Amino acid sequence: MKRRRSAALVGVLGLIGALIAVMPAGAGEPAPAAGLKWAACPADVVTAPLTAECATVPVPLDYSDPDGTRIELMVSRIASTKPEKRRGILMFNPGGPGGTGLDQPAFLAGKGLPASVMDTYDLIGMDTRGVGHSTPMSCGLTEDLGYWANVPPYAPDDQAVSAQAKIAQAVAERCAATDKDDRLRHLTTANMARDLDSIRAALGEKKASFYGASYGSALGSAYVSLFPDSTDRIVLDSNLAGTHLDRDGLRRFARGVEDTFPDFARWAAERHASYGLGRTPAQVRKTYFALAERLDRTPAADGTTGAVFRYLTFVHLYGDVQYGALARTWQTLLSPGDTPPPPATDAAQANDQALTVFLAVTCNDVEWPEDVATYRKAVAEDRKRYPMFGAAAANIIPCAYWKHEAAEPVKIDKKAKGEVLLIQNRRDPVTPEINAKLLRQKYGQRATLVTAEDSGHGVYVLGGNACALNLTTSYLVDGTMPARDTTC
Repeated sequence: MKRRRSAALVGVLGLIGALIAVMPAGAGEPAPAAGLKWAACPADVVTAPLTAECATVPVPLDYSDPDGTRIELMVSRIASTKPEKRRGILMFNPGGPGGTGLDQPAFLAGKGLPASVMDTYDLIGMDTRGVGHSTPMSCGLTEDLGYWANVPPYAPDDQAVSAQAKIAQAVAERCAATDKDDRLRHLTTANMARDLDSIRAALGEKKASFYGASYGSALGSAYVSLFPDSTDRIVLDSNLAGTHLDRDGLRRFARGVEDTFPDFARWAAERHASYGLGRTPAQVRKTYFALAERLDRTPAADGTTGAVFRYLTFVHLYGDVQYGALARTWQTLLSPGDTPPPPATDAAQANDQALTVFLAVTCNDVEWPEDVATYRKAVAEDRKRYPMFGAAAANIIPCAYWKHEAAEPVKIDKKAKGEVLLIQNRRDPVTPEINAKLLRQKYGQRATLVTAEDSGHGVYVLGGNACALNLTTSYLVDGTMPARDTTC
């Protein structure tokens, strides 16, 4: 899962680029690690007009064998130019698993990350193990497999679940056959958390702060749980309910769609004269089902099916900035004979790396049911309970046929050191509010939850809630945690 910055999502976030040398360390700062060689970032990593630089950090492929095979992680840095204000480093993860993050500091800075945060920290982005400019890992996924997104397609009946099971099995078998060096089993949230601490050490820092969104919230939870002594200020945004994505978490995507769709429906109803999708929110919802069912029977000229239409709607609910594009797509689909723009899922089919890492981490972190009947039952239940998207989020994924046994998931200890700030929109299509409440319970008194009365995936900087922005900035800069759970 990833935070969205455009309509084309499938489990990955973008890239950054170009860069220069950083300011020398100021008084009181740790000396930079001697082994890191900073240079311009790769040309496809766009950070302009900010100044940044990139370096590679070697880490063990298998942390139980630290002297064995090494892989490389590429990190980016936008340095604080105020040594007198600098506290340390703030690492970022934009989501996934499988999202590239070298550009995340520059992206958030471009969206309005406060100058006080940029003064307080060197901003550290990274491509996690397996993706982007870090050592790549691949299942060799190709379009012919029919696996195009990290959320399975909507299944209108049992037969569709059985058909998807064949695709899921073929994908898992492709991953197993391609993984000749047995590397995929080392793609876990726990290992990515260990990578974060390796990056901290390589940068010569005693402690690291962390901001993670979407799946990044699970990674941050694993990081602070495994390394309470070397983590500093932790902000988790748009939360999963623990240290990994499990089957319940994936099924809750459907709840998120039901929670968030009314915001789009109201928006579209107010603009009926422009888009013709319905004069009331209820009529817009009716249009959704009518379109989905029609496309189930007869796909559009460009191949858009009911399942693709539902997925397109899901990913466009990530923020109201995308509502116009979604309304235009619906409008085009409503006109017989017209062909809508290519669906966002096209980009996913070529994204072997991102889908590989999403699958490997998700399947390796926890056990998934292996019986197709279990998924058929869940799909039937959720098709009724969450009719918009339930039969997609509950559908079978390749984890049901995964080669490797699940690793022991990282556990959150209520009594451990390290406080955590949780921030969450009330209505989120991917990580619904219930996730943050469940995560808050797991942390106990260690966590404080700030709930924004807002809609979309992403609160800090990307959201429009001033109160949540101010509270998060205050915590990152001054260490001031809200006195209690707060609704903004």
